[in-house]
Amino acid sequence: MRNAGLVTAALILLTAGARAQSKTIVAQLPSAPIPALDLAPQTGGSSAAPAGSQPQTLTRVQAEQMALKNNPRVSVTALLALAQHQVVRQAHSADLPTVTAALTAEDSENASRMSAGELQASRLFPHAGGGVFGSQLITDFGRTHNLVLTQKLEEQATKSTALATKEEIVLAVDQAFYDALTAQAVLQVAIQTVATRQTTETQVDQMTQNKLRSTLDLSFADVDLSQAKLLQLNAQDNSDASMAILDSVLGLDHEVDYKLIEDADQPAAPASDFNSLVQIALQQRPDLQSLTYGAQSEQKYARAQWEQLLPNISALGTAGTVPIRVDHYYTSNWWGGIGVNMEIPVFNGFLYTAQARQAEYQARADSEMERTLRDQIVRDVRTAWLQEKTSYQRLSVTAELFNAENLALRLSLAR
Repeated sequence: MRNAGLVTAALILLTAGARAQSKTIVAQLPSAPIPALDLAPQTGGSSAAPAGSQPQTLTRVQAEQMALKNNPRVSVTALLALAQHQVVRQAHSADLPTVTAALTAEDSENASRMSAGELQASRLFPHAGGGVFGSQLITDFGRTHNLVLTQKLEEQATKSTALATKEEIVLAVDQAFYDALTAQAVLQVAIQTVATRQTTETQVDQMTQNKLRSTLDLSFADVDLSQAKLLQLNAQDNSDASMAILDSVLGLDHEVDYKLIEDADQPAAPASDFNSLVQIALQQRPDLQSLTYGAQSEQKYARAQWEQLLPNISALGTAGTVPIRVDHYYTSNWWGGIGVNMEIPVFNGFLYTAQARQAEYQARADSEMERTLRDQIVRDVRTAWLQEKTSYQRLSVTAELFNAENLALRLSLAR
């Protein structure tokens, strides 16, 4: 399919050159050696390599590896996946115990009274002490568990997005590579066309000076040469632009001209049925996997939001010492205690209910987006399969047309 693009581009310029030359070289053109058509890709771009040095060669596989290493989009998605993993750890921390240490020193008038502020111990005594406070969640009836699952699914979605980004980069590299390869091949054909028409123009000029051709024939040769030079300028511009796009996809911050090397392997025949390709795409497309994980994450989050309406049971414990104290009021140097606390939500202005319904609607929206992407994948696979099938059939027809036009060029020059 990609080879057909190169051959077709070369064929267009080759045919134009052959027909233009056949108008001016009819019977009086001396026999000349038939030039060999060289379709090997040349360095595209006006900034050629320094004299005496060869441009760097680049294959498609090397371009893909370079892009995956240098393109910043790959690094961004990888870092986002690492950041999401830390969010999972944050959600899981609610299941682990919490321990806090405190040191307190206080100086006051013995048994001073606090007459304002929050409800608390109203008498103050000079003392200094330290202690440890701890708490452990016993159960919140699955809310924390679902929140952890939510973040784990988000992490899987982020990893799938990172993989989808890599696949997009590879696809962009392949497209830019073959566009640049085609542009280089067209530029080489344009250069050869200019060289051939320059030779023709020189021969016609000599024959005109010897009164063997008219000035009209010379003007036709000059027009053909000018047209060829314009084609070369356009081909040079397209080659430079294609190489600039390739450099950008490769993640390069400067211009580098490569001599692109086409794959030697012949394209394989397309699959006979696209249904099997659809099943593979639905199973392996990372962007679809990302949406699937995202929808599942929203479903877990909606369930966790509903579970806010359930009680929260925790175990509490504290212990410490008071080395500096008023013995009349402190009967022991040590203090401590344990207990169980249950928090029961009664009413908060329907906040939890609204949050739960919002999460449910978001989960349903994500499910619909997933279904939309599935339909789009089926359509894209079928379209790509039809294009591949048609392009594969064009390969043999294009090769036959190329041979016929090449033969016509040789016969035209031989005349």
